[in-house]
Amino acid sequence: MTDVSEIMVMTCLKKPKQSKFTEIYNYSTQHIWTIWYLPPKLVGWLKAEDQTILSLHERVVTENRRIDIDVDNNTYWRLKIRQLQRSDKGCYMCQINTNVMKKQIGCVDVKVPPDIKDEETISDITVKEGENATLACKAKGNPLPKITWKREDGHKIAIKNKSKKTTLLDKVRGEPLLLNKVDRSQMGHYLCIASNDVPPAVSKRITLNVNFSPVVWVTNQMVSAPLNTHVRLECFVESFPISVNYWSNDKGEMIPQGVVLNTLLCVTT
Repeated sequence: MTDVSEIMVMTCLKKPKQSKFTEIYNYSTQHIWTIWYLPPKLVGWLKAEDQTILSLHERVVTENRRIDIDVDNNTYWRLKIRQLQRSDKGCYMCQINTNVMKKQIGCVDVKVPPDIKDEETISDITVKEGENATLACKAKGNPLPKITWKREDGHKIAIKNKSKKTTLLDKVRGEPLLLNKVDRSQMGHYLCIASNDVPPAVSKRITLNVNFSPVVWVTNQMVSAPLNTHVRLECFVESFPISVNYWSNDKGEMIPQGVVLNTLLCVTT
């Protein structure tokens, strides 16, 4: 495989006083095909799938400006493809017009770094507490990227099975991420991380919102204070989405701020 943006080089080699000998080999990150033959036979490079002619001997005939031919001492014919693109993936043929045509085919797989498919990936999801949540994330690239899930806050991911047993994991592999019977502790930002053999890995944040009814509690249900002194009443509320909170008296009437009464009730909606 060759990374995108690398230069791919394919070489046909002529060795004098040799005939009927073909060879294919690789070195470094380049792709090299070697063919020895007797002059004055001509060398041509073609795209094997559709037989598109890329070069004839020392002349480039394709309109693709990223393709070049490098001839060394009338012995080596190198086909160079600069700034490899996905469309360059496929098989290439080095062809020599001997009496019995000789050819050698080699194939190139262009490696592409991962990329998140935004159109197939959700950005956030909202469910009620106790419902199931499915976080979907798709990625493209070559090789096909692998998906890993993590929580952005560093907390472990809670995975519940059918028997309601919970397993806490630092990361979860695979797509989609299935969360059964979610609770408010699972609410937050999750990271979908796509990676393959080609750096860099990419990620996308997906937010899980869990709606639940307000929960109200107070530290002290009865507060005493001396006459003509100030007193502070505290009411704590937990809910999602954020609730509207106010104080009322024992008749259910809303208490404006600053009014002093004997009995107050903390109300949330």
